Amino acid sequence: MNIILEIEKILSDLGYENAKVTVSNRPDLGDYQFNGAFNLARVYHKSPVMIANEIVEKLKDNKNFKNVTNANGFVNLTLSDEFLVNYMNEVNNNFDINTYKIDTDETIFLDYGGANVAKALHAGHLRSPNIGEALKRLCEAVGYKTISDVHFGDWGRPMGLIICEIKHRYPELDFFNPNLDNYPKESPVSLEDLYDIYPLASTKAKEDESYMEEAREFTRKLQNKEKGIYELYEAFTSIAIDDIKDIYHMLNATFDLYEGERDADEYIPELLDYFKKGNYTQISDGATIIDVKEETDKKEMPPVILIKSNGGVLYDTTELATLYSRIKRFDAQKYFYLTDIRQELHFVQAFRAAYKTNLVSKDISLEWFGFGTMNGPDGKPFKTRDGGVMPLRKLIDLVKDETRKVIKDNIKEEDKDELAYKLAIAAIKYADLLPNRTSDYVFDPVKFSDINGKTGTYLLYSTVRMKSLLNKCEIEYKKYHKISSTYERNIIMNIINLRNTLEKSFASRSLNEICEYLYRLTSSFNALYSNCEVLTEKDAETKESLLVLTKLVYETNKYLLDILAIDVPDKI
Repeated sequence: MNIILEIEKILSDLGYENAKVTVSNRPDLGDYQFNGAFNLARVYHKSPVMIANEIVEKLKDNKNFKNVTNANGFVNLTLSDEFLVNYMNEVNNNFDINTYKIDTDETIFLDYGGANVAKALHAGHLRSPNIGEALKRLCEAVGYKTISDVHFGDWGRPMGLIICEIKHRYPELDFFNPNLDNYPKESPVSLEDLYDIYPLASTKAKEDESYMEEAREFTRKLQNKEKGIYELYEAFTSIAIDDIKDIYHMLNATFDLYEGERDADEYIPELLDYFKKGNYTQISDGATIIDVKEETDKKEMPPVILIKSNGGVLYDTTELATLYSRIKRFDAQKYFYLTDIRQELHFVQAFRAAYKTNLVSKDISLEWFGFGTMNGPDGKPFKTRDGGVMPLRKLIDLVKDETRKVIKDNIKEEDKDELAYKLAIAAIKYADLLPNRTSDYVFDPVKFSDINGKTGTYLLYSTVRMKSLLNKCEIEYKKYHKISSTYERNIIMNIINLRNTLEKSFASRSLNEICEYLYRLTSSFNALYSNCEVLTEKDAETKESLLVLTKLVYETNKYLLDILAIDVPDKI
């Protein structure tokens, strides 16, 4: 049962459509509240107090409520113990009835990750795989099918720059001989060298026009898939992609597709032909563009540039070609894109162009979600102590050093490293998902590893404690009998609000609601654990009831932590 929907249905039966009931922000007054009587008063020409009295009168004999009061037009509703006990038993028998499900056969395509294969993953790359993976799992949890793609930055000028620098360093490589039939499969440069090459080559190109021209020529050869050049590209990108996959795997981020800009490249001619035949483009200063301005724009909206005056294609072209290929190959009804919030203009332009040109139909939803940055204590992008960019592997190791400190001494030494790693990933992911998605936040490895704070470490430690408690009990716990304390009631109210939390989280396409809920639920359990003897409780019915609650909190935590892509260890 969704108690909020039940109350809202009763209000609808009274003639008050679209009336919204919320979880009370004053638990001392009630479990739920209805503050809409004042708005309804203007519509129905009644006083707020009169409307509130009608609601109280309608609900006063309802056995689901212990108390329904009118406080000067504000309706406060308190659930009855009978209802709470019965509902806990229903959830104990079928966990799914307390979750949020949408009856749909639709598919959501999610584009996140987006790493550039020319650059080592650093702290700034953390948010996209974290948020994207959790949002994907949330979509699946509420009933959607999903397809996910990492969409690598693996084409264009950056690749040409790398090839140019490799040619300068190793001109004798077989890759630069177009007359061979076979080329080496192994990369001629190591991963470390590769990640050093791109920034160096980029700097050289800015300072030396002849070097830039040479890089442009290699880019052209790559895009034409010339012999040797394309094989060199495949060799060095393969080791970079393997490295990125490995780090994403550490973060529990997995994808159905590991495609990139190179995969969209073959669709560009077909896309441009589609735009041309539909008369969707125009020429401006020698460039081929799509005008995406709208009358309601309050500031200038630049056009989408498909082809530059020199014949080159741009990021927008590749983006639209990627979407074009996805529309052709997959049957998805929604497309979710997750990137740094600074890319907002790019996606506004791309989506407008897609709809304006009928590349996608109006019944297909294109949604972009931007996120803020993860910063260091100085409010600037997280750095190493010497001021360099913090590699993502090093960030994980940094947090692992902190989480290792909270592991109990009785854990075998050979198990401590794996456990510290799981705790570190939990600390990192929870800290990253806890703030509002669009907000910047300060990353503090010590604070985020605190076993007593609002942290992933705290959640795992508490969840493992619940499992340990259940493993130690020597009785069956099949029935919840009675509420014996306010600690139990607080837990029950938190459990009941799971469905509402999932619904709000999916509606906002954000994970902070789930993170906050996890902390509230876990804290309510820890309050009970600190004040009630579970295993040594003398009264049999009370003991069984406490164990049922422990089981339900544990199952809820496991369910939500899995959505956040956080693994729960067996012990800490």
